[in-house]
Amino acid sequence: MHLCSMRLINVKAFLERGVLIREGKRLDRRAKVLEFGDDEVTDYAILSHRWTKQEVDYNEVVELAKMDKEERTEIRQRDGYRKILQSCEQAKKDGYKWLWVDTCCIDKRSSAELSEAINSMYRWYENSRICYAYLHDLHGPFPIVMDDGRYPKSKGWPEWFSRGWTLQEMIAPNNVQFFNRDWHPIGDKRSLSPILEEITRVPQHILKEGLSSNRPCVAQIMSWAANRTTTRVEDRAYSLMGLLDVNMPMLYGEGKKAFQRLQLEIIRTLNDHSVFAWGSCNSINVARTGSVLADDPSFFEDCDKLKLMNREECIEHLKHDIPEEELPPVGDDRLSTFPITNRGIQIWLFLRPRVGSDSVFEALLPCRSHPSDPPVAIDLVCWESNYYRYPRSLRHGGGALDLRRVFLGYQTPRLNSFEIDDSAITENGFTCSNSVTGNVLTLNSTDLDIKIYSEGQGNRFAVGFGHWFGQDWIHVDCEEPGAILLIPYDLMLKRAPEYAQSLNKARSGAASCRVCIMEIPLPQSTWILQTSCVIWNSSRMCGVKLELFQDPRFGNVSGEWTGFDVDVSRFFFVHLHYYLIKIDIANREQTIATVTGGVL
Repeated sequence: MHLCSMRLINVKAFLERGVLIREGKRLDRRAKVLEFGDDEVTDYAILSHRWTKQEVDYNEVVELAKMDKEERTEIRQRDGYRKILQSCEQAKKDGYKWLWVDTCCIDKRSSAELSEAINSMYRWYENSRICYAYLHDLHGPFPIVMDDGRYPKSKGWPEWFSRGWTLQEMIAPNNVQFFNRDWHPIGDKRSLSPILEEITRVPQHILKEGLSSNRPCVAQIMSWAANRTTTRVEDRAYSLMGLLDVNMPMLYGEGKKAFQRLQLEIIRTLNDHSVFAWGSCNSINVARTGSVLADDPSFFEDCDKLKLMNREECIEHLKHDIPEEELPPVGDDRLSTFPITNRGIQIWLFLRPRVGSDSVFEALLPCRSHPSDPPVAIDLVCWESNYYRYPRSLRHGGGALDLRRVFLGYQTPRLNSFEIDDSAITENGFTCSNSVTGNVLTLNSTDLDIKIYSEGQGNRFAVGFGHWFGQDWIHVDCEEPGAILLIPYDLMLKRAPEYAQSLNKARSGAASCRVCIMEIPLPQSTWILQTSCVIWNSSRMCGVKLELFQDPRFGNVSGEWTGFDVDVSRFFFVHLHYYLIKIDIANREQTIATVTGGVL
């Protein structure tokens, strides 16, 4: 691909070739329909559309004249070819000699060319003289009301409005003309800006003047893409690069890591704290502990009104909470830089501890939804000297507001799944009464799931399975017979650090495999609940076995995790198995079923 250039369709050559093919006349196989041009100096039209399964690619457009009649006919009958043809006819009618269409003007066989094109695409749309927005599923005039019956898969509007890439294709060009399926003009971006704002949540002044006039904050731009979809998960990030004015290489196959890379590039490039403000705008609470970076644009859904506060506004507001002599000066560089280090994102933030906690803090960010609002707040939890996002608490701040330098953790640990064998529980007459079913439990965005067991005599207990920054934990909660057992979700989540530390301490050992066992007596009974667990790093699986013993000799148990080294190096299991291991516990020999498997 030529430096500072784009491939463009020669409108005249493309249309003339089409006439010769239709009339069965001889074709000049050397004639070029695609040529390089400079987007800075060339007047060209550009197409915005929803891709379908019948598109025509670069090689097919270039080689069309050399194909046999049957193959050529098949290509020309595709919707994608007719779309290019009709775009050329519209460009000719409007007086443009050049047209750009993404399906055929990029040679996608070259990863370097594809990466360059994606990084340049916003500029190409911005520099176009006219953009044709083709709504392939619309018959008739531009819709003014939502129609879920006609467009059930795209929230009641034509599918063009639900796609990731078409967001920048609507905003970047100065002149956007809309066409329906039959290529009848149905309005332009400026005249349709009120209904377009309703559909897309992009403010009218942005639609009319572009991003350069009054650039929104990062969180607001992200909110416009919150409900949009892309065929490739990576494109949810790549389609936002131009809107956010950042560049980065394409790595198809990286999955959701692309959105993390995008946020890190934003942090390197822009001084915009709103990138951390996802889930802060009240009506949506993303209940997730971990990385300070959002998982995808949907986390910013309710940030469409968010605006940055300048330093003077932020400092003025903080005077209500901090003595003026302790406030940093307006020109303090600490408030405007947050470098990315191997430890985390280094940043200065105003923090105050939450009531009843010495590890959960409210952090203020210099952005707000309305001019009279205070700075938005997010909750952070301190774990091993780094700070991570924490689900918003209803508790008020309990201490003084303090400016601190902190490191925000953004690495997402790989999580284990739990494989649970509770057959011994059900064999003793207990049933699992909640919605968690199956043997394998995989936790993703939530950090905790609970299984509740009960039997006819009134004995009930809850077993919680969770993660705390990559460390598994298991905890058992019991109630007196006859008492109402409330699902202790909030309490378990609050004490997750303690549970994780307790199990991790029991796991510390020199052996290649370490089995951890905890015994808890059920109140007012001779039942002993025994929980055994082991992890195989090769499969990222935590095997758990729950058992009940009814033996009065076991009444005096600690309720703590105990670890045992097990030499299983000679075993190789393709599937998970239960293996009986003799272990001496508290000077008594007991046969304990533990879980082994994988390559140990």
